[in-house]
Parts: sequence; structure tokens; C-alpha cells
Amino acid sequence: MRDFLKTPSSALASNLGRRDLLKLMGAGTAAVTLSGLGASAARAAGSVAFWATATLDIADKWQAFAKETGVMPEFTDNGNDVGPVIARLVAGNANDLFDVGGFQGGAEKELARQGAIIPWDLSKIPNYDSVWQWAKDIPYLRHEGKQYGIPTVVNADSIIYRPDKLGKVDSYGVIFDKKLKGRVAMEDAWINSAIFTAMYLKESENKPIKDPGNLSESELGLVMEFLIKHKKDGQFRTFWNGWEQGVQLVANEEVDAMTGWEPIVYEGRKRGLQVEYAAPVEGYEGWGNNTVLLKGAATRGVTDAAHAFVNGLLGGFYGCELGQLRGYLVPTDNNVAYARKNASAYKPEAVEALGNHVKAKFGGKVYWQNCRPDNFQLYEEWWQKLRNA
Repeated sequence: MRDFLKTPSSALASNLGRRDLLKLMGAGTAAVTLSGLGASAARAAGSVAFWATATLDIADKWQAFAKETGVMPEFTDNGNDVGPVIARLVAGNANDLFDVGGFQGGAEKELARQGAIIPWDLSKIPNYDSVWQWAKDIPYLRHEGKQYGIPTVVNADSIIYRPDKLGKVDSYGVIFDKKLKGRVAMEDAWINSAIFTAMYLKESENKPIKDPGNLSESELGLVMEFLIKHKKDGQFRTFWNGWEQGVQLVANEEVDAMTGWEPIVYEGRKRGLQVEYAAPVEGYEGWGNNTVLLKGAATRGVTDAAHAFVNGLLGGFYGCELGQLRGYLVPTDNNVAYARKNASAYKPEAVEALGNHVKAKFGGKVYWQNCRPDNFQLYEEWWQKLRNA
């Protein structure tokens, strides 16, 4: 058990860190949750059991959401590690307990093939029309022509850097620059670091890589051998694990550049540091948390309530609350429209600024993070080789 805690799976390590970030930002998940009880507790009429990553929770604001939409979600944190989530849906009891899932994007195809989720009827989600087109175009939302995922929260990650040390940074090449040996870092998670490296090799080194988010066996070998060589050469100060270590690397001025999450930049600035977030020429790593319709909802006859719930997520209130609480974005202009109608509760200019900031990232080149690439087991094996190198 001790070794497992030291080296969790890459996806789990990254997601645990994001949950630590949410805790630090004051995001509780207990107020309107089932705390693991799921459907074993009798649900009231007009409610749905929402089993999702903590990123999607708005805590005690769900009651106001219910007044807006007529649907009361019963929220349970699913832990956000895709492996156990899939196992509980396919072979466990999750479909007996929950109606709607909120998962890190990439697992939709596998869950659809296994019959664990069913397609959405977009005619019952009128607010879907307001979703920005690039969010609708996320590659893993559809399978065999059917809509299995609804983009609910989106953002894009890149490079944290010190402009006072490096000037302007606009390439992932800074991470592999020999002149910065020992002064750079990456996250101990293939779900992020493998795609960043693949993007660099594809776009700046012209390596034969088709999709950085879904590497073939040979492409993955190319990427991982590149990383292992640089690790053996002492290029990286560390492969950081979790929000707090990521923040400390910046706060303690241990690195001049590292791949990581944008909130670390804001935390560094709070501590008085000159820290920027790069707009790399190779593009951003886009990521999304998507809502899926669990097959159990059909069994219990609550699919209409589930559709109304997801329609409510895109209606504006939820986007305003989530943005205010976490700084995360629901990809629809309904957020700004709602804020303008309720200016006493929200700052329309702040809501619009958040949307424009994220839109600007997706206005350029983006490769999508995939938590369940075709060769995900090989990813795990290669990442362990990197750790042992």
C-alpha cells in the first residue's frame, strides 16, 4: 500500500492533484451529496443522481439550481480516476446507483461499446445549441454517429514560466532546452506529460505523430524514449505530483519553467512572483469534463429528468456559479446572458472575460487530452519505465 501511494497511476495522480486544488479553493462536495449512498437512498421526484468529478460540484448552490431548472441533483464525487469509474460502470454497481456521469473526456467510446452509457437526445437539450462549436467538435463526444458526451467544463493547459528569468516563452522546447538542465519540470502523469511531449515532437521536431492525444505503439515509444533520455541526462528537476508540489516548485523558485495547470500561475502571483502562462506555437492541451447518460437512468425511467438536468447545466446559472467558484468554464454564451440579467449576483464583465480568455486559447491549435487512449495500458507500462529510469 505504501508503494501504491507513492506511485499512483498517472491519471489518478493528476486528478488527485486537481482535487487538492479544489479543496484549497474552498470547494466542498458534501453539502448536497449522497456521500456514496447513491440510489440506495430514495430519490425525490424530479431529482437525478449525478456521479461526477469534484470539479463539477457547486455544493450548496444546487438548491438554487433546482429552483431554476426543476431538477435537483444528488451529487456524489466519483474520484475522477477513469479506471475505477469504468470498472464500476461496466462490472460494478454504479449503473444501479447513478443516472448521469461527469467524467474526464476520452472514455465515452469504451463505455458506449460496453453498453454502460446510452446516447443523449439533443432535441431534449435545447441549450446545447448555445454550446460553442469548437466544444461540440471535441473528438470523443460521439461514437458511431450518436452523441454520448456533452461538453460541460473545458479549458486548456500549457507551460508555467518565469519571464524575469527567461523572457517570453512560446514553445514546449523550453522544457527540453539543455541550457535549463535541472531548472525545468513536468507532471508525473502521462495523461498530461506524454501529450505535451508528443505535441512538441510533432510540431517543432517534425516527428511522424498523427494524434498526440492518442499515440500508436510506435509513436508512444518515440515519445517515451525521448523523455527517458532527457531524464537520464538530468534535464528535469523533478516530475511533480499534485497541486501542492506544483505550487511549491514555483513558489520556492526551484524551476524556471514547467508544464502544468493555469491556476498555479495565479497562486504564484498571489505569492508575489513574476509568473506567466505560455501560448505555445505547438498549441495547447485541451481538456474537458463531459456529462454522460448512464444506462441505469433508462431502467429507472428518469431519462427526461436527466436531459432537463444537463440542459440546466448549459443554461447560464451553473456556468456563472462554477466560474465564480472555481474559474472553470461552461462553453456557452448563456453564462454572460444570465450574468447580465442577474448583475446583482454576478459581474457580467468578469464572466465575459473568463469566456474570452478560454476562447482565445481554442482560437489556435489545440490537441485534446484523452484519458483513455487506445493503448492506455502501454502508456502505464512506459510511464513506469520512466519512473524507474
